[in-house]
Amino acid sequence: MFLKLLTLPLTGPLDGIFWIGEQILERANAELDDKENVQKQLLALQLAFDIGDISEEDFEIQEEELLLKIQAMEEEEEEEEEYD
Repeated sequence: MFLKLLTLPLTGPLDGIFWIGEQILERANAELDDKENVQKQLLALQLAFDIGDISEEDFEIQEEELLLKIQAMEEEEEEEEEYD
């Protein structure tokens, strides 16, 4: 414990950098998961329509919502890449 307090000025900034890196990684994984989840929802919607569980009107409405979500996510990714 005492040694940790003595080395805190040296290890503190490194711990902070590691923490920031972990937070960035978690957010990137969450965004990737979000996009994958929306694509899975779109596939499930298509399957539900193909087997007749939902009407064509409902399918078109829900499909449009999911496609808009995917488009918005892709635009966000492009904007983030432009800033990097």
